Amino acid sequence: MLKNIIFLQFPFHCLLYFFCQAQTISSFIHVDQFGYLANSEKVAVISNPQSGFNANETYQVGTTLELRNLQNDNVVFTNTTSIWDNGNTHSQSGDAGWWFDFSSFNQEGTYYIYDPSTQHRSASFEINSNPYSNVLRAATKMFYYNRCNASKEATYAGTNWTDSDNFMQDNGVRFCYDQNNPATARDLRGGWFDAGDYNKYVTFAHDPIHQLLTSFENNPAIFTDDWNIPESNNGVPDILDEIKWELDWLYKMINADGTVILKVGSLDYNINDAAPPSNNTDPRYYTPTCSSASLAIASTHAHAAKVYAQIPTMNTFAQLLESDAILCWNRFLDFYDNDNLEIDCDDLTVKAGDADWDEQTQIDYAVVAAIYLFDLTGNQTYSDFVATNLSLVEPIINSSFGVEHAVVLEALLNYTTLTNANTQAVQQILTAVNTALSNNWNNYFGFSEDDLYRAYAPDWVYFWGSNMAMANIGNLCNTIAKYNVSSSNNTDLLRKAAEQLHYFHGINPQGLVYLSNMYAYGADRSINEIAHTWFIEGTDWDNALTSLYGPAPGFLTGGPNQGYSGTLSPPANQPIQKAYLDYNDWFTDPAYEITEPAIYYQAAYIQLISNYVNTDVVSSSINVGLDATCIEVFPNPSNGIFTISGTIQDYTIEVLDINGATISTINSTSNEVRIDLSLLDAGTYFVRVSHSSFPNLYVEKILKM
Repeated sequence: MLKNIIFLQFPFHCLLYFFCQAQTISSFIHVDQFGYLANSEKVAVISNPQSGFNANETYQVGTTLELRNLQNDNVVFTNTTSIWDNGNTHSQSGDAGWWFDFSSFNQEGTYYIYDPSTQHRSASFEINSNPYSNVLRAATKMFYYNRCNASKEATYAGTNWTDSDNFMQDNGVRFCYDQNNPATARDLRGGWFDAGDYNKYVTFAHDPIHQLLTSFENNPAIFTDDWNIPESNNGVPDILDEIKWELDWLYKMINADGTVILKVGSLDYNINDAAPPSNNTDPRYYTPTCSSASLAIASTHAHAAKVYAQIPTMNTFAQLLESDAILCWNRFLDFYDNDNLEIDCDDLTVKAGDADWDEQTQIDYAVVAAIYLFDLTGNQTYSDFVATNLSLVEPIINSSFGVEHAVVLEALLNYTTLTNANTQAVQQILTAVNTALSNNWNNYFGFSEDDLYRAYAPDWVYFWGSNMAMANIGNLCNTIAKYNVSSSNNTDLLRKAAEQLHYFHGINPQGLVYLSNMYAYGADRSINEIAHTWFIEGTDWDNALTSLYGPAPGFLTGGPNQGYSGTLSPPANQPIQKAYLDYNDWFTDPAYEITEPAIYYQAAYIQLISNYVNTDVVSSSINVGLDATCIEVFPNPSNGIFTISGTIQDYTIEVLDINGATISTINSTSNEVRIDLSLLDAGTYFVRVSHSSFPNLYVEKILKM
């Protein structure tokens, strides 16, 4: 019996002309390309470029726009457009524009926005009760693709992103200051590649682990055990299995005395920089220990111990996490109590990123660690540490929480809910957060009309890694609302956070989904290139549309960067929101300043999007191809029969299992094909549609039965 059908789009832009003649998707009409919650605010942005790379393009919107049903092209809603800021140019984007509000329309289905005066149309999008579920899964899968010392099998990675085991030399990593001494060799296999490079850092894992754990705690029901990783169906939510891959590596970085090695990597940038990861065999080295590394373990492992203790089969693992957290905390206190925090452990002998924490960061995260240790153990000494040192925490000193404080804010507000927490410390925290809300110095605690694209951030956000900052603006707002610090502000905070999410999905000056290769998940205009060593320029994984495979789906890029140091324009010489280019050349140009992904960018985005995912099962009839008039699928869940219709003569339609094996093949001779799947067992299948003239390029849909 066909229980649930989820149809996802596959990259097919390059053959669009051969499939159908239809309306062109406009670069001027910006929507969330994945969709909108049915009862949410829904506003499209229409742009008229005035400056920047597209200044020679202009657009004059019609007075009235239409919302059309993708399946039958029927007009289901109309509304007038409202001009933004009296027609002035938005300085951050260089665009003037309009807003088209269709919030009052909440009927589930697949739609697009159409301008009858110009015949321009938007990308298609869903309106339903759970439009982002598969996007969350794709984004979380990034961590699987970034696993070090793990083969990528087709069953889990898909046939395009397979690789054999990698960095086997990590089973004998030597100390960087004693490279010829085999006695220093340690087995440091495991963990995640930090970013677009293959290195591994203890301190850089701090925020991602916390934000992934918080995502799970906020909404555990959505993180199920069937996300198709090697540990799936083991009784543990797959996100916790994924985090454990990193935690198991961190265990190997801990010494018996609670000191912790800071990082593992190569001695130069051009060593171990081949694609795919399995092609890298040169030795790697580890750095000295550092007080910040001990602190990072104390902090993340205390939080993780509490979460894993809730899983019966993980009780022993949780106890190990707790003992390591306490061990490393006590070692850190030796540095802290003696005013001897180490801030110069990393001299960059091992490349690349400088993994030290300055003194202020260590103070801030020491309070975070103490909070999670108090939450875990109930030991009052940890609460006393919080109360004694709270006044030294940067956002408490300033009564201002920035995007770099997302993890700190979550921990502080969590402390206010704990039994036996220090009452004066609790009040001090709540006062600081309320002051930050009232002053709102950065103007991101609540929705602002100052941004044409509805996701206002101050100018200083648009530097290297701006997408992490944009996600954390939403996370700060959601966190304050979650703890109900100021109930009168909750509606505005939640409105702001939702608009931050839409920014990533296409409501930005580029009109791009800032996640890589998301055509299979509903995007019509997605990032095609990322500055990742595996998927770098010139490889088979270079570009989602023009290379053999393209990058794996779901990697969040760094985002617009007005501090870009290269010579290409764009990104250079642009309004700050347009300081972006969809490219990945880091051999002759620093694309890593723009399009490199990172585990900390990814975790911030996952924390944000997970607030908008639920357990609702959505089944709908949507378009199998890229455009409304191409190929359509009409499922009939009651009898397991679905129909593919459209211009499909001379097309081959295949049903494949999860391993890519063909179950059945139909060569269409008409414009409608009926396929009976009622006898198939429950599982995941693919329906692939290809043209006889282009057998290696195809549209593919996922079926979950």
